[in-house]
Amino acid sequence: MDMSSRAYLATSGTLFGIVAALHLLRVLNGWAVEVGPWSAPMAISLLGTIFPAVLCAWACRLISRKGS
Repeated sequence: MDMSSRAYLATSGTLFGIVAALHLLRVLNGWAVEVGPWSAPMAISLLGTIFPAVLCAWACRLISRKGS
């Protein structure tokens, strides 16, 4: 794996990790999110925690592969 691929994986993994952490903070603290008259349900943040966390873990796994 070349350096540009590693940099891409590190950047995207970090961003996905930050997104997952912020969604988890919203769930744990019960923060409300409202966009105009619409209030975002907590289920969105639950999915917003799981999916980015999986993508973050996947990026970390790809970075840590040996011999690639």
